[in-house]
Amino acid sequence: MDNLNLRRPKLVFFPSKCPEPTPGRSAEDYRVYASYRPGTSGRFMGTLKVVRVTDGRLLFPFDGAEELGPFETKEAAKNAAAIRGREIVEADLRSPEL
Repeated sequence: MDNLNLRRPKLVFFPSKCPEPTPGRSAEDYRVYASYRPGTSGRFMGTLKVVRVTDGRLLFPFDGAEELGPFETKEAAKNAAAIRGREIVEADLRSPEL
């Protein structure tokens, strides 16, 4: 019993309310993370994450989002994901998702 190092649990505080939706004003207000992952039969799938940094909103992926691919090469999968990311940013700038 003497060797036990008991610590108090760390408290985690969550904000009481979500931040107000804040539309982006330019492409710099978004982060696009485009990459790839191995797919079936030696092909590759594009992976994408798009975040609006002004309010932290995740714009992609969302429930029911389409898969990107399959592609023959890693570069093709990553390029397709980057193009789709730019399209999402441009669409959100034109008509912000609040």
